[in-house]
Amino acid sequence: MTHALALVVLVLLGGSAWADGPERAEGACADYVRPPVRVGATPAALRELSGLVASKRNPGIFWGHNDSENAFEVIALRASGEVVSVHRIAGASALDIEDVARGPCHGRPLRTCLYLGDIGDNFEMRRQVQLFEIDEPTALETGPVTTRRLAFRYEDGAHNAEALLADPRTGTLWVVTKRLDDLGRLYRLENLDADGVGRAVFVRRLRAPSGFGALTTGGDSHPDAARVLLRTYTGVWEFRGRPGEDVGAILAAEPVEVPGPRQPQSEAIAYEANGSSYVVGSEQVGAPIYRVLCEPPAAD
Repeated sequence: MTHALALVVLVLLGGSAWADGPERAEGACADYVRPPVRVGATPAALRELSGLVASKRNPGIFWGHNDSENAFEVIALRASGEVVSVHRIAGASALDIEDVARGPCHGRPLRTCLYLGDIGDNFEMRRQVQLFEIDEPTALETGPVTTRRLAFRYEDGAHNAEALLADPRTGTLWVVTKRLDDLGRLYRLENLDADGVGRAVFVRRLRAPSGFGALTTGGDSHPDAARVLLRTYTGVWEFRGRPGEDVGAILAAEPVEVPGPRQPQSEAIAYEANGSSYVVGSEQVGAPIYRVLCEPPAAD
């Protein structure tokens, strides 16, 4: 079956146009268990852990990375902190990788890709920033991986950002900036092309409903594409939308504060692959990794 025909069949069946299979979430949580459960610790290989995302191809695996001034690599690990494999990014260099997302590959929607966001810009001086697209490794064997560079500019000048989101259905990529006065500004990435420079289009400002909700340091899209998590230094917020809405519409909802343990450098957050819970991690070797479980439904 050709890729084009396969795509049509998947759409007619109501599934994702994703050869690796549609996302399979157990269902969104009405509430989460408090307090979070400690399940592991940050390993030495990820001493400056900045981003996490669940693997689609390898059950129980997360992809993590360090931020600036570390080797340019993506690391497969378990929630316990056990490192499974290390994948050096061949033939490329980055300035400040701040988050990782997973979704359909650009121009190849039947494949699954990881996106490393070189989007950190503390002094807001970079004329353009970039993503690195990597085919998600199937074999968890240490070794190099190749990448495709996707550069872009913000339409209204430079911004510092630490949260990168991918729509699990369409592959559209989004960036949330890091600001002191709100949860950030949401930008949709358009015209990403390895031979050109794409554009980050402003969508909306994200406000926390109460308390100090600022300085977004990471985020993730739920596998069912109807929720988004954003993490700050002081808490975690979940935006709850409706099936079929894109990330921009979901982030227009009133956010719900969900469990988020205080950590020394609170940056990494990811839904688990089945969508039933999420994990949070932090910089510093030995810092706790927590799992936040879904509250089971009340008995009738």
